[in-house]
Amino acid sequence: MSYGNQGDGGYGSQPPGGGYGQQPPSGGGYGQQPPSGGGYGQQPPSGGGYGQPGGYGAPQTPPDNHLVAAILTTLFCCLPFGIVSIVKSSQVNSKWAMGDYQGAVQASEEAKTWWKRALIFGLIAEVIIIVGYILLFVFVAANAPSYTY
Repeated sequence: MSYGNQGDGGYGSQPPGGGYGQQPPSGGGYGQQPPSGGGYGQQPPSGGGYGQPGGYGAPQTPPDNHLVAAILTTLFCCLPFGIVSIVKSSQVNSKWAMGDYQGAVQASEEAKTWWKRALIFGLIAEVIIIVGYILLFVFVAANAPSYTY
């Protein structure tokens, strides 16, 4: 059985003037861009976009990783919270390099939150320690025997 040539007007014959998949000779068609220069794939001339001012895609600069503040608060304030801050700040650049821009921004915000927690906890601990030393000094001075010669 042959499907290619079934006579005039059969299922296998082509219509006069070309096949179904050909573009009309006028230059139009579904797959072509309009001559005005617009189209779905082009950026608008106003420069708007999601990731940056002036276009679609990734922002130009990575968010701050807060690594210096994380290290300083780890050394001088609170070791456990500072370590968490260092881990979060190291994730910023790696996520940025992989193209996870929202993840990089989130890691940056978490790093900032953790170094601030370490700073606050460290300051509160220092105040408590200083008050404790003052109270200890007053208690020892009040209970010390006095010698007169």
